[in-house]
Amino acid sequence: MKIVIHTLEQINGVEIYPIISLIIFFVFFIIIGIQVFTADKEYIDEMKNMPLDGNDDFEENFDNQLNNKNL
Repeated sequence: MKIVIHTLEQINGVEIYPIISLIIFFVFFIIIGIQVFTADKEYIDEMKNMPLDGNDDFEENFDNQLNNKNL
């Protein structure tokens, strides 16, 4: 650990990197929070129920892609 501390002490301006990373984290967290709270409730319900819909669009698209590759 002494090697790391000694190496970091030799870098000019190294103390700014933790501050920058903390600011980036909080900005990202705030943006995601705003997006979650302003999201359309119908869209959230649609995404929530998507695995349970029983819609076979994925299987149809996959079969079509397989058939097109065989041509």
